[in-house]
Amino acid sequence: MNPVFPLRHAVFAVLAVVLLAVALAFPGAARADLALSPADRVALRAEIVNLLASEPGLPLPVRQRSEALTAYYSDGASPILWIGEPRAAALVGWLRHAADDGLDPASYPSDQLEQLAGAVGATNSRGRAIVELHFSAAFLQYASDLQVGRFLPHKVDPDFFQEGRTIDQLAALQGLAVAADLDRFFIAWQPQAPEYADLRAALADYRALAGAGGWPGVPLGDTIKPGMSDPRVPALRARLAVTDGADPVAAPGAEDVYDDALVAVVKAFQARHGLDVDGVVGKASIVALNVPVETRVQDIMLAMERWRWMPPQLGVNHLIVNIAGFELRRFADGREVERMNVVVGKPYNKTPVFSDQVRYLEFNPYWNVPTGIAIKEELPKLKSNPAARAAAGFEAVRGSQVYPLTSINWSQYGPGNFPFQLRQKPGPNNALGRVKFMFPNQFDVYLHDTPSRSLFDKAERAFSHGCIRLARPLDLAVQVLAVGGVPGWNMARIEQVVASRQRTVVNLVDPLPVHITYFTAWVDQGIPNFRGDIYGQDEKLVAALDGRDLSW
Repeated sequence: MNPVFPLRHAVFAVLAVVLLAVALAFPGAARADLALSPADRVALRAEIVNLLASEPGLPLPVRQRSEALTAYYSDGASPILWIGEPRAAALVGWLRHAADDGLDPASYPSDQLEQLAGAVGATNSRGRAIVELHFSAAFLQYASDLQVGRFLPHKVDPDFFQEGRTIDQLAALQGLAVAADLDRFFIAWQPQAPEYADLRAALADYRALAGAGGWPGVPLGDTIKPGMSDPRVPALRARLAVTDGADPVAAPGAEDVYDDALVAVVKAFQARHGLDVDGVVGKASIVALNVPVETRVQDIMLAMERWRWMPPQLGVNHLIVNIAGFELRRFADGREVERMNVVVGKPYNKTPVFSDQVRYLEFNPYWNVPTGIAIKEELPKLKSNPAARAAAGFEAVRGSQVYPLTSINWSQYGPGNFPFQLRQKPGPNNALGRVKFMFPNQFDVYLHDTPSRSLFDKAERAFSHGCIRLARPLDLAVQVLAVGGVPGWNMARIEQVVASRQRTVVNLVDPLPVHITYFTAWVDQGIPNFRGDIYGQDEKLVAALDGRDLSW
């Protein structure tokens, strides 16, 4: 027998009755209105439980979820979910429109389910049981993909250390049973962060732009500066008219003039793409202008996937760092109240992605130089001029003994033979600056001050060894101590402690959640923002999605 629709795996014998009915009697007609008597429902439930217990040939998607399915259908109070219910057609609709949530409709068996639904009127309770199980398994797959994502984060990128989450499959089935309808269930089941909803709306907008043909390109060439005339200005105007509100019509006789109005639009475009906001249309701006709409659609989809990896509760008060956006945001009582530029790790010293809690602040900290940095970067300097490193505040520690750098013959040490802990004393040259925010973790990563203030003026700020440098650390310290339940630490007291140059540790009564994230797309007050993939992590996620092994 040749089934009317293809399965990704061999059709098991247990499906023969249903598939034959689909092929011969109900080619694609959905039957959501089949009436089941109470006796029919009892018989159907019993058949489902029997299949789950004794049929080894059930398809893999059903077998993978058999524990939850058995627990649900074994409960005599649990209603049948799909046979004779309007939510069957609704599920097919959600699967067909999975792209609305940045998911791939081809990953779900919508065609098969629609045809199986059309077969229920021409088969017995065993065939209906098979159809019910197919629908429930497909529902659980989609529910999981929608809420927690399609991959464990660390399987996509080893620098993602967010805890992998799974859904409670039994709770999902039980929740569906009492939901007013499937639409309300899935809307409540999506990530509830406002950022996700904003991305979902942006995805629809950019898909509409793609459907309308996207935007025109701007030819490369010499830099266009404000006030100049250039034959490419009409193309620039036309490009920005599509996404940034530029007036598509120039003043008569000034079509080639890069005027003030267009400069303002260019600056807005530069700001939302993380470029230098100078109104000068150079190579970087033109490259960003010429990124195709399909790539921006993909950027938004990847950001939505990463939101599924985030903890469901970020904390009423929390900090969130976006590595790709070089930015920290602070939230109080669920609202964003502060933003701050940050410096993150270089591409070969990546800042890892994870969540933790700030537990204490350390003013006037020592910088305990990691062994790798001490050997690779500091040891050559020590061999060349130990006095200069001593003048910069460094000293060597071995056990409880502190050694001046000039008292050691550094030429006899190297990789595999470095018995010292190199550290830098508190002071104006200290690499950690005046304060660090500690959330002890396996990566030895934290938030801290820095004496290198000029780096915050750059558009791209990937310069550290992995830690996160803050533009306004003392301002943040005041707020973190207050929300952490430590009263009395105003700016005057902090400045007094800093001036003492004495190492001072202040423990938080209430640890503050901190989330280190990686988003190359987000929406800010209704305006889509995009950033470069500085660590190549978007590329890895795209590869994982393209290579996904579908079980249907």
